Amino acid sequence: MSLILFWIFAAIMLAAGLGVVFSRSPVNSAMCLVLAFVALAALFITLDAFFIAVIQVLVYAGAVMVLFLFIIMLLDLKSERTRKLNIPACVGGALVIGGFVGLLVKVIASNPAFQATKPALSGPVDDVHAVGMTLFLDFNMPFQIIGVLLLVATVGVVLLSKRQLD
Repeated sequence: MSLILFWIFAAIMLAAGLGVVFSRSPVNSAMCLVLAFVALAALFITLDAFFIAVIQVLVYAGAVMVLFLFIIMLLDLKSERTRKLNIPACVGGALVIGGFVGLLVKVIASNPAFQATKPALSGPVDDVHAVGMTLFLDFNMPFQIIGVLLLVATVGVVLLSKRQLD
């Protein structure tokens, strides 16, 4: 039964992810992303990770998506035109991405804690304190990367919706 539910929720997540990418309306893309977050929470429930599922819905589908929808609505994206390619911005973005990837590879290669494929948990994690300690001790780097990714996505929404001055 759980395998069937996995495939159902995985298909919903895939369809919602395609909706995020291919939707013409930013509001529809954000709503598809909410659906993907809820389907991911359902996958966590099938794995008996109820705490993570609740946090997924509350934090990501709730707070973060409300923030993104607020930014989208605030910036009034109705009047969208085709923009010309900005070569210096593309080169600068490529340099920033290259620098970030280079630093990330250097940090991972120099730190022996990241050499293992996955940190071993000492037992079942069923307490909020234990989840917090595991998150901030064993999974600190992925946690920080997700924070930077959300910051970049927010800045990207602002920059993409900025009106082109002629």
